[in-house]
Amino acid sequence: MGASLDELTAWVQHQGQLAYRGRQLHQWVYQQGARTLLDISVFPKQWRETLADVPIGRSTIGHRVQAPDGTIKYLLQLADGQIIETVGIPTDKRLTVCVSSQVGCPMACDFCATGKGGFQRNLKSHEIIDQVLTVQEDFQRRVSNIVFMGMGEPLLNMDNLLAAVRSLNEDVGIGQRLMTISTVGIPGRIRALAAEKLQVTLAVSLHASNQQLRERLIPSAKPYGLEQLLAECREYVQQTNRRVTFEYILLAGVNDLPAHASELARHLRGFQTHINLIPYNPISDADYQRPGRRRIRAFVKVLEEQHIAVSVRYSRGLAAEAACGQLRVSQI
Repeated sequence: MGASLDELTAWVQHQGQLAYRGRQLHQWVYQQGARTLLDISVFPKQWRETLADVPIGRSTIGHRVQAPDGTIKYLLQLADGQIIETVGIPTDKRLTVCVSSQVGCPMACDFCATGKGGFQRNLKSHEIIDQVLTVQEDFQRRVSNIVFMGMGEPLLNMDNLLAAVRSLNEDVGIGQRLMTISTVGIPGRIRALAAEKLQVTLAVSLHASNQQLRERLIPSAKPYGLEQLLAECREYVQQTNRRVTFEYILLAGVNDLPAHASELARHLRGFQTHINLIPYNPISDADYQRPGRRRIRAFVKVLEEQHIAVSVRYSRGLAAEAACGQLRVSQI
């Protein structure tokens, strides 16, 4: 998994098989859901048996929990025993997968369960792709959208992230414009992403209207000032001609006052952008609260008066602890 059609064709030829077996292998890995090479019934039985110990790169579902809204959270066990979480979010018209890019997360955001659990390692490209195929198989319907908003900071795992994006696009057949990469902001990495000329959507997690507050909520933001981050985002818009989305988790009494909205609007005025406001999703080891609807509406009103495009996103899967900020390193 993660190999292109050309790479798989070269591999089967190296095994002494004809080139057309590469296309068969590609079809069975990416479309038919083969979990072992023994599953590929169009291969000669004798050859399949010699490949029994060659891994395809699939995880196993250790646990799944479904919320009343139909969202399903999966605990997936990787080949080395590590556990990650991924989420399938269905609607009538689409199936979105919230994909993890790391086991845990080193960013240590104070309001996020993943950051509280520490960091283990980067995911390999096949471990990222596998999450999408796992959800697709379990729902028995095609995945339409991918958001790299699960466990981890995607831009700290650039090589595997980019390989997975390209494979999900070219091999699995999901359009890049239907993928969103979320980041807290890593110096130089947004600029590097822009250079790749992808058609993905970039979502930047701000969560604060000034640097002091941002450092309180996101300790890793200390060496990377808000103005530096926004300057790099402006470069991204200029280079890609694609809008940046800013994510802003609303924490009652912390960052949700009209003054915060005004400050945020000053930073983003004249910017080709959209703000997603996300009312806080509670976790057991952080003492924050979700603001009430009146406070949220007041925040939205200030932004709209400043001609800032804004929407409020209530996360799906809250009852299954599958909502934004609730994923964590777990044990099965």
